Amino acid sequence: MGLGIRQFFVAGSWTDLRSRLISAVVLGLLVLALTIIGGWPFRLLCFATGLIVFDEWSRMSRAQRAGPIFSFARRALAVALFAFVFRFYFLALVVVVLAAAFIAFVDRNERKADWVLGGLLYSALAALAPGMLRGDDSAGLAALGFVIAVVWSTDIFAYFTGRSFGGPKLLPMVSPKKTISGAVGGLVAGIICGALFVLWTGGAVSPFLLVLAAVLSALGQAGDLYESWIKRRFGVKDSGRLIPGHGGLMDRIDALIVALGAAWLVGLIVAGFGNPAHGIFAL
Repeated sequence: MGLGIRQFFVAGSWTDLRSRLISAVVLGLLVLALTIIGGWPFRLLCFATGLIVFDEWSRMSRAQRAGPIFSFARRALAVALFAFVFRFYFLALVVVVLAAAFIAFVDRNERKADWVLGGLLYSALAALAPGMLRGDDSAGLAALGFVIAVVWSTDIFAYFTGRSFGGPKLLPMVSPKKTISGAVGGLVAGIICGALFVLWTGGAVSPFLLVLAAVLSALGQAGDLYESWIKRRFGVKDSGRLIPGHGGLMDRIDALIVALGAAWLVGLIVAGFGNPAHGIFAL
């Protein structure tokens, strides 16, 4: 443990940590400001997020090679996100579902457009899940803040815990640097910070919320590992160069995408399509 802590504070580690912190703070402040504002500014942020994620996914997985199917998916995503910005949420979902079904049907035998289909669904999730969960009321802000608190605290403390304690690797074939100690430290931090956020907003910490925080923390880490697997699959170091210290946007929000998608699904199941955020705190 002592050696791990000393290694954590060597010049190389501090340089890496400093660039990560600076980019995280800048991006975090922008996202938090637009999240608090809500409305069309936040939906525009989601719109841009979906397009950037699709672009990074496509370049990383070489999905452009699918030709016309790739162009069709990109246009379908743009139409869906455009409808979403103007609050035609159901239409946006219908466009994504129909486009995905069309791609799967046309490519049912050759299977050349699998990564195009994956990119369409992943980028749509990255834009629509946070946008629909946020909605236009305080419940949406609280629900989104809860997920962000869980995922970002998980990411930060997993990094610190893993670098400090080291130990066995989590999935070395997928992500050589991630450790079991980091995953456990991140999970514990996610649960605690999720509970603290609920208390800070004046809510009650129920067993359901503690379990949900644990699930979202684990899913966030799974989302991070999933992107690492994609990058290793295609021999890519970063999804892009948009964010210093993190590479592309996907490198920064891969955990959030999966966790927000899961939270949105829970909200839909509990409270219905109209007010998914209310379902997060209903139980």
